[in-house]
Amino acid sequence: PMKILTANRLIDGEVVWLAAGNVWATSIAEAEIADDKAAEEALEGAGKVALLNNEVVDVALIDVAVVDGEVRPLRLRERIRAAGPTNRTDLGKQARPRAVAAA
Repeated sequence: PMKILTANRLIDGEVVWLAAGNVWATSIAEAEIADDKAAEEALEGAGKVALLNNEVVDVALIDVAVVDGEVRPLRLRERIRAAGPTNRTDLGKQARPRAVAAA
């Protein structure tokens, strides 16, 4: 499967994904997708640098698929992290003007 790199931004705990240019994005749609081992290693390397620079914590590669042009995590846990809390739709990513359709 394809992979993306996720983490939590250290300053505020926000779930983020590594995007082009080694920028941490708050939308999974912007995530840089690795489709081979070399690309996965590049993502992991960028994540290690960000971790050492105290930008993010809990850095992990996760499995995703692209469905109808949208990046969708394969694991339920990651779909919830992408969309926001399941008990309050007025909070988190799903409460923003453009809701994440990962869930």
